[in-house]
Amino acid sequence: MSRKLSTAEVGRILGMKEASVRAMVRSGLCRPTREGRCYSFSFQDLVVLRAAQGLVEEKVPAARVRGALAALVRELPEERPLSGLRIYADGRQVAVRDGGASWQPETGQTLLNFEVDQLIERVRSLRADAEVGGKTRASEPRARREFEQALELEDDDPEAARAAYARALELDPTLVDAYVNLGRLAHVAGDAREAARLYHLALERTPDDPVVHFNLALALEDTRGAAPAASHYERAIELDPSFADAHFNLAGLCEKLGRQAAALRHYSAYKKLTEG
Repeated sequence: MSRKLSTAEVGRILGMKEASVRAMVRSGLCRPTREGRCYSFSFQDLVVLRAAQGLVEEKVPAARVRGALAALVRELPEERPLSGLRIYADGRQVAVRDGGASWQPETGQTLLNFEVDQLIERVRSLRADAEVGGKTRASEPRARREFEQALELEDDDPEAARAAYARALELDPTLVDAYVNLGRLAHVAGDAREAARLYHLALERTPDDPVVHFNLALALEDTRGAAPAASHYERAIELDPSFADAHFNLAGLCEKLGRQAAALRHYSAYKKLTEG
């Protein structure tokens, strides 16, 4: 289980959209490492995300979720063998049991109950499917290699990076991050209309990703004006209320649109989120 997992793999294992995985990371519920600009998840990260998924589904308040996961992380250091662990709820306590021993990271009431061994089996199954799958699965590693190459090329050769992203999408049209990064490069190159087109393609595949809505709003500011852009900033904030930059940009557009009360509200939200 030492190989790291991609966002897409974590999403498949947990039955979550990639956008939901990224949103949990941005909210601080999990802290994976990065490879280039992509998240790279350890198996411990996967366990924490599965716990977070259960707590969020049970509508446990965000502060309690963070407290429970922080305690869980302290009990799951890298060197601890994870096989055989069961994570479950007992009243107002989340308990972790390993054979005859148990401990209880503090959290709110929930119906969380899963065996870590189940996650191990899902990881093995995912990798087995990738090894014996058809043409689509065989193309995924090639698409990922093109994507990683594009990330490396962005700073030194943006045009070559754009070509690599395009090759990645030919191999795997579901690679949302490639649409997003290609759109950003198009926008930086002065083609906001092409950027918007690419962001729309990304949204067709992941309609609930706040970052894609935010990037589309930036492009729409340069192509269609304040009102269409504001609607996507608003959607980004609906999906991720802690998205500080979306609050700030929306506040500015609200001023332009004569919505002074809304502007003050979003400036205030931005200030609270960035004061640390």
